[in-house]
Amino acid sequence: MLTFVMLTRVQPGGLTSGRSLRHLEERMMAHIRSECPQVEWLQSWALLGPYDYLDLFRAPDQETAAKVATLVHVHGQSLTETWGAVEWSRFKDMLERMPPEVLQVYDGS
Repeated sequence: MLTFVMLTRVQPGGLTSGRSLRHLEERMMAHIRSECPQVEWLQSWALLGPYDYLDLFRAPDQETAAKVATLVHVHGQSLTETWGAVEWSRFKDMLERMPPEVLQVYDGS
């Protein structure tokens, strides 16, 4: 499974109350569970800044992640930005397996 980070910004007028947020989330997650049952939702955060929410999820491939982002966009009345992510420990392991000459920084000489 691949890990994805999704930033979400709710469209103006998309929410009118805390109750509408709960309804919006329930409807959106029902669509995701139905259309992408293999997706594993890891964590969600509310943000201060240009985005309203940050979600971490796992999906089997990039196409499935794009489907999740589309469902959030359509049913969550939101704009999304989705990035692939590699867990830090896996990233460090990958670097250690690479030949040193590949990682050597060009010094200009």
